[in-house]
Amino acid sequence: MPRSSPSPADPLRFGTVGAPQTTPKPGGTPLAIAHSRALGLDHLEIAWVQSVRVTDEACAAIKAAAEQHNITLSVHAPYFINLNSQTAELMQKSDERLLAAARKGFLAGARDIVFHAASYHNQPPEQVYERVREKLLELTAILRAEGVDVILRPETMGKPTMFGTLDEVIQLSRDVEGVLPAIDFAHLHARDGRHNTYEEFRAMLKAVEDGLGRRGLETLHIHLSGIEYGPKGERQHIPLNEADFAYRELLQALIEVDARGTVGVEAPEPFHVADALTLQATYRRLRAIHEGNVIVPLEDEA
Repeated sequence: MPRSSPSPADPLRFGTVGAPQTTPKPGGTPLAIAHSRALGLDHLEIAWVQSVRVTDEACAAIKAAAEQHNITLSVHAPYFINLNSQTAELMQKSDERLLAAARKGFLAGARDIVFHAASYHNQPPEQVYERVREKLLELTAILRAEGVDVILRPETMGKPTMFGTLDEVIQLSRDVEGVLPAIDFAHLHARDGRHNTYEEFRAMLKAVEDGLGRRGLETLHIHLSGIEYGPKGERQHIPLNEADFAYRELLQALIEVDARGTVGVEAPEPFHVADALTLQATYRRLRAIHEGNVIVPLEDEA
């Protein structure tokens, strides 16, 4: 089984979004956690993207496995969340899905709850922002009252019809206690075809620091992947080696600002694990070079 050198001191902890696709069957999250550690990864984002159907006992088993294997956890909440839903019934269901992901994620030992915040529905972005902000003030208050200590992380989105620019998620994090961004850099690139150079990555990271202070750079939650996109933004995830995403430049920028946090990698089969290990290994290599460490090849590599 492939293994990357364990390095729990890495400022950025890499893992997959969803169980690694090489996890032995019949699988389950505790086994995915153990397999992530065997691969040398340090993080796992639990993909409850269709629904949250997990017992408290199962959550306890997930938490125990993560502690045993020193794997940090996050949760991707169901896709069917829209804090700008157009009917009261849909809004109630949306609220329930996000609250369920937060409650069960907390029991499972996850602190970061990633979600897709809203659609614009052809409404002015400023109007949608206010509605999303009010909903998050309401939902974070409910979770605090219940003692559910999690961070809700609205994700930057890859289509211009979706709420989730970098400025929007930074401002939400300023306005609502218990909210921080989930920054998908490939989504931001796919959204407008830009944001894919070292200078642009540094500018985005500066925007995070300007908006949230050093805390923003020391508590990052990032998604990385290759993405195919067109005039309307994101189409689908693709392998890194088929994408134009400048991930080395992004990793270099993250290293130079001493970014810390977690990185979840999304890729189609059979590249899921390979892309996660590639990103982790590239990060470690660039970081070693940045720190001036000399990497001497082994005799059989020379």
